[in-house]
Amino acid sequence: MTSPGDIERVVRTRLRSLRTTLGISLDELATRTALSASTISRIETGKRAISLDVLLPLATALQVDLDALLDVSGNDDVVIRPVPNRSGTRTTWMLSRPTGSTIAIKMRIEPAPTPPEQRVHPGHDWFFVLTGRVRLFLGEREITVEAGEAAEFGTMTPHALTAVDGPAELVMIFDRDGHHAHTHRE
Repeated sequence: MTSPGDIERVVRTRLRSLRTTLGISLDELATRTALSASTISRIETGKRAISLDVLLPLATALQVDLDALLDVSGNDDVVIRPVPNRSGTRTTWMLSRPTGSTIAIKMRIEPAPTPPEQRVHPGHDWFFVLTGRVRLFLGEREITVEAGEAAEFGTMTPHALTAVDGPAELVMIFDRDGHHAHTHRE
């Protein structure tokens, strides 16, 4: 079991790393959080206890949730072993852990006899075609995306995908809202 001291050390390291990676000075973070720069420095160096009244504004200012700061589960098993899930003309493999806010999926799609129904949902989609060709229906447009090409678009525009002239495989990345829209409908 991880001790409270270990958790505090991890949180302090993450706070400082996030701040410096984002290029935010102590003074700038102080302005964003209404905490003093010296308080933030003392938190990062272990000279001040970490409490929710400082952790919440720091997490918000650094655009990270508390789970990401406090998660001390080990990285013992970093390998994801995707399992195929077939539904209609699609087979999907989850390439990311189900607890993340961003989802990565490998998808194999077959050509459809009729154009698929276009749908909308909040978010943003991105996909990269590994093999084959994909037809992206994006509102009134039909766009062919070849192997080695990627597409990125806002998902409030009606959209749908199908393979062209044979199966296609692609990798998709989207937020959790997009995940629900793509995996529960054909």
